[in-house]
Amino acid sequence: MNDLIAASADLANRPDGLMLLTTEAPPQGLHIAEVMGLVRGNTIRARHLGNDILAALKGLVGGEISEYTKLMAEAREQALDRMRAEASARGANAVLAVRMTTAMVMQGSAEILVYGTAVRLVPGDD
Repeated sequence: MNDLIAASADLANRPDGLMLLTTEAPPQGLHIAEVMGLVRGNTIRARHLGNDILAALKGLVGGEISEYTKLMAEAREQALDRMRAEASARGANAVLAVRMTTAMVMQGSAEILVYGTAVRLVPGDD
């Protein structure tokens, strides 16, 4: 069972063991045994004055603003980790139909929200 999940999961940054996250239905060979319901994780991040100065300078010459790219990547991972933790606390071993959204909360800050359906997957015949 864990081999099927491990083969389907992106195992980078998995602090709490195997947890399959997918935007689709269960992978071939796995079936839903139980639905635990909606789970979510979010974080709100604000820009940093030092990064804003560097970003403004990069804006003059063009190119990727890596300080903001890093900030958003860290925020996404934190939101995913929080969703995984909620799913794990409910006894799930996967989250299906994962979606991610972002919204400006106030000038200079944004919320990342990740949500999906927590389930317990088991091996099954196709």
